[in-house]
Amino acid sequence: MTDSAAQIPPVLTFEGKRYDLNALPEEVKELVRGMQVADAQLRMHEDTLKVLAVGRQSMAMQLNDKLQGVTPMAD
Repeated sequence: MTDSAAQIPPVLTFEGKRYDLNALPEEVKELVRGMQVADAQLRMHEDTLKVLAVGRQSMAMQLNDKLQGVTPMAD
């Protein structure tokens, strides 16, 4: 049994155009790899920001609960 995915050349789609990734110069392939790494880092940091936002929201709710019994200063 052969792996049909191995027979399909990888394709780069960039700005609406398709390119045979294997046929591109090595310098271009390195740029593509760099962009893939950058995309992965962006996704990771976006996930981190989401976690921080949820944590901050939780702390704000806890702070609100703790301040319920405290009299605020007069204006």
